[in-house]
Amino acid sequence: MLHGREAEQATIDDLLTGARAGRSGALVLRGEAGIGKSALLDYAAAQGIPTVRSAGIESEAELPFAALHLLVRPGMELVRQLPPRQREAIEAAFGLGDSTPADRMLIGLALLTLLAEEAAEGPLLCLIDDAHWLDRATAQTLLFAARRLDAEGVVMLFATRTGPDDFPAPGLPELALSGLRADAAAALLDAGPTRLTPATRYRLLAESGGNPLALLELPSVVGATDDLNPLPLTQRLQLAFHGRIARLPAATRTILLVAAASGAGDLAPVVRAAAVLGAALPDLQPAADAGLINTDGQTLTWRHPLSRAAAYQGSALTDRLAAHRALADALDGGNDTADLRAWHLACAATGPDEQAATALEHTADRARRRNGFHGAVAAYDRAAALSVDTEALLRRLVLAAETATEAGLTDQAAHLADRAAALNVDTRARLRRRASATGAELDEGATHSADRAAAPNAGARTRGRALATEAALTDRAAAQSVDGEYDLRLALVRAQAEFAAGKPGSAHRRLMAAAIGSAANDPRGAARILTRAVHTAWYLGPAELDEVADLAATLRLDEDDPTTPIVRYLTGSVAGHRTVDLRDAADTARANGADSPADLVQLCGSGLVVGQDDQVGELADELIAESREQGRIALLAPLLFFRSEAALFGGRPGESRVAAEEGLRIAEDIGQPQWISQLSAFLAYLAALRGDEQTCRAHADRAAAEEFGGAQSVGAPWAHAALALLALGRGRLEQARAELEHMTIEPARHHVSGLRCLADQIEVATRLGATEQATEALARLTAWSARAGQEWIAALAARGSALLADGPSAEQHFLAALAGNRPFDEARTRLLYGEWLRRDKRKVDARGQLEQALELFERLDATPWSDRTRTELAALGVGTGAKASKGPLSVLTPQESQIVRLAAQGLSNREIAARLVLSHRTVGHHLYKAYPKLGVLSRGELSELDLAQ
Repeated sequence: MLHGREAEQATIDDLLTGARAGRSGALVLRGEAGIGKSALLDYAAAQGIPTVRSAGIESEAELPFAALHLLVRPGMELVRQLPPRQREAIEAAFGLGDSTPADRMLIGLALLTLLAEEAAEGPLLCLIDDAHWLDRATAQTLLFAARRLDAEGVVMLFATRTGPDDFPAPGLPELALSGLRADAAAALLDAGPTRLTPATRYRLLAESGGNPLALLELPSVVGATDDLNPLPLTQRLQLAFHGRIARLPAATRTILLVAAASGAGDLAPVVRAAAVLGAALPDLQPAADAGLINTDGQTLTWRHPLSRAAAYQGSALTDRLAAHRALADALDGGNDTADLRAWHLACAATGPDEQAATALEHTADRARRRNGFHGAVAAYDRAAALSVDTEALLRRLVLAAETATEAGLTDQAAHLADRAAALNVDTRARLRRRASATGAELDEGATHSADRAAAPNAGARTRGRALATEAALTDRAAAQSVDGEYDLRLALVRAQAEFAAGKPGSAHRRLMAAAIGSAANDPRGAARILTRAVHTAWYLGPAELDEVADLAATLRLDEDDPTTPIVRYLTGSVAGHRTVDLRDAADTARANGADSPADLVQLCGSGLVVGQDDQVGELADELIAESREQGRIALLAPLLFFRSEAALFGGRPGESRVAAEEGLRIAEDIGQPQWISQLSAFLAYLAALRGDEQTCRAHADRAAAEEFGGAQSVGAPWAHAALALLALGRGRLEQARAELEHMTIEPARHHVSGLRCLADQIEVATRLGATEQATEALARLTAWSARAGQEWIAALAARGSALLADGPSAEQHFLAALAGNRPFDEARTRLLYGEWLRRDKRKVDARGQLEQALELFERLDATPWSDRTRTELAALGVGTGAKASKGPLSVLTPQESQIVRLAAQGLSNREIAARLVLSHRTVGHHLYKAYPKLGVLSRGELSELDLAQ
């Protein structure tokens, strides 16, 4: 029976009721040790729903996917039924088979699909206790799946400690557990076996703060001395458990220590290790009788994590070291226990230990191959600390720094890089001193070479001299190798850390220095560095971009190298030059062996700079398909952003919105702050086009939120562009000008958003009479048109010229501008041309232009612009009638629209689910909701609908 948890139980009951009705949900229970989190999980498990459980184990927190395996193990038979990519991903995560390691989020999708399969016949409950001790790979996978639960009938409950770093779970609802009410606390205390005096009872109720575990455990140990030296509640509870353990027989304490050091529930290695230390399985019985553990002879569970901590931390250091050494020996001999054995060797070490260091390095290598980057960082770092050899120590620190970068732990990566760099300098100096000393001896010996040659044993001395020469050369070569390889690798780590910390300037200088240093001897490596330098320069300005382009032009690159077409296109496009067609660059890179899609993502962003929007859309579609097929989910957010931009510029705002919504959802799920900011800002721009001011401002505010860098966030330029478009559409010209001012300052000035806003700047400035500003913007637009060579940009420049011209020349420019054929730009040109014609008293001509503009604006759902056009037509005395129908998809949500389109193409629910990173049951749920909105009864009728934009 639970005391005082009626509200929490009701919340859990609501989730379970929803699961029985096919709805999914997730909840994080957060509270201090002993507050009753596990008791609430047990309550949920007792409600009659099939349940799978897992828990974080402190000793396994660095072993990738350890806790996930515990959760999935009951349903491993269903793994074989997963789509091939997902099956391979989850098998690779568990070290099964020879599959290539998958994107961590593909493993999350595999888990989501697996849970949906397990819930096919009824609801499923997943309980995850001690989530603060989950290995990071498991935590990320579980959170990914939990955020995407929808209509599977699955409930996930997490229990975790309270603290800033204890299992952060953004996007999931949380329930904070506090102490019991006074009446419930009193009832729990009085139900215990210990009889208390009124004074002691009052004191315990006051000092426990309503903590259930304290109310159960402290009565047996409370004493008068507690008043003199009060401790935090958790420490007092641990001391209470320690007191109970101290009263047990010595052999029981020994096997409890081994079990605590092991951490895992499997008793077999515990019993083998305990035997070496003089204890056996029957010695556990006194601990079970005391209520400290539960065991069935095969597994062991602790009454509470604090009892395990008391057993371990209350033991002498020498005993703990012996326990870890015995466990390492007990685990010797199997690949499936190699990682645990390595960590036990490390815990048993009291100084440098190459055996433990080597074992941990192998553990780190395995973890890295399985995408368990956080565990790999810890293993490399600990291996470095245990290293005997300086060069091995340096190598392991560099690997730790690089892996921390891959894991997104940029602060830790920078710290590791600093340690490695200092050691690198010392190592280089030592090797050079040794080489110099050997060389000096050789030079001194050379002055007497003739005498030595004539002396006895000259041959031996000559051989010794040859060996010494070889040693000197080896030391010099080693120093040069250390100098080049590690300096370059550490420079890349530090640059990425600086960029992530909001220091693009220092990151760029570091990258350029590394590229310049390797240009002569390793032009290919320099080219790869420059592809990163393009990114840092993008956030600085044209001077830095030109610097990258100039250095790239000096590199001697092989034509068959996959990097060559990529770096040439990137550096040419960011400098504003259409040096080659985007598709040609991508095709050549692929033919040369580029890693597609990863190596080609950046081409999409650069293609938009030179106006190759159609090619960007085509390439983005291909790369998105490849990313889905290969399970490289981390690439989807940027690619969907580029696809969204290309779709909008091509006159398909509905398609653009669908892509941006999906990209934002993925970026939120996997924690990509840059793309959350960018996609939020672009969704603000799409909302501005529709005239949805509330949504526009909400997205714009989020894009520039402090957590993403505030005014300096990567999404800030598009956010300003969105607010400017919103204001311009509503006729608020001064507000539009204020927002557009931000787009005239570097780095936004040369960004895609800054270039695309030039036409807006011209229109706002001319309407406000700011001719000088309009002329400057037109000059930039004309220059961009000349560099990019795109007809649609030339059309925008012609429209700008029309706004600044008088008389017949204005009309010539308007007519030239209509050659661009991009729907929104064309509609705006016809609106402006129609306004000009009305002012010129040419009402019939004006009506023709305005009616065509209205048709385009309504098709694009550009409400403010439709309203403005209707006002112009009304001024001509022309009625416009009802708004045109927006087509069947307009009644659907973006996600429903996306699913319906794919279903109409003949894709199955499972195929759609894999493509959209959803469960197949969620796909079916959305189709079920969409059918009545569309007036159809089955997916077969979808193909008969006009689903075009």
